Amino acid sequence: MLSIDPSANTERENYKFLIGSIIPRPIAFVTSMSKEGTLNGAPFSYFNIVSSNPPMISLAIQRSQGERKDTARNIIESKEFVVHIVDEQNVEKVNETAASLPPEVSEIEQAQLTPVESVKISVPGVKEAKIRMECLLEQSLELGGSDAPGCDLVIGKVVQFHIAEDIYENGRINRGGLEAVSRLAGNDYAKIGEIFTIDRPS
Repeated sequence: MLSIDPSANTERENYKFLIGSIIPRPIAFVTSMSKEGTLNGAPFSYFNIVSSNPPMISLAIQRSQGERKDTARNIIESKEFVVHIVDEQNVEKVNETAASLPPEVSEIEQAQLTPVESVKISVPGVKEAKIRMECLLEQSLELGGSDAPGCDLVIGKVVQFHIAEDIYENGRINRGGLEAVSRLAGNDYAKIGEIFTIDRPS
């Protein structure tokens, strides 16, 4: 087995080890609003559950040459954002929003996604997602060093769930109907494949 010290690697080398090892990763499609009123949209695969009481999720948003990305800046300034689950029907349009665009250009418009009003926050979501979660910023942390942070870790509290009726069954989500996709390495994605069950020990 190879034994590798990450401090001897470039950022790119460590990135490849991480995204090739930690698979599959759920994808959050995040909408946020700039103070100028531009609706921003971007996908992130450094995303997961933090807590169910209260319901909270986390996003790790890598910086570009030390500069905050639009999504992180918008969330930290406005304290609001919407997280959508990426599925087989919307993944192509979500992928279009990963293009590098100026802050004043809306990825939502570019990808021809449909904004939909939120209930408890001012940031719209998009209609094309089967699940969306309105979030308030709980906490943000600058990670990666005090001189040149490389990442903004955002923790959001979910204040409203929106779930398509045809995938909601007795308080649960029908995973087959959701058709969530996950991120692998490079340009590769995965669908939910074979499912197996293992009983938890008592």
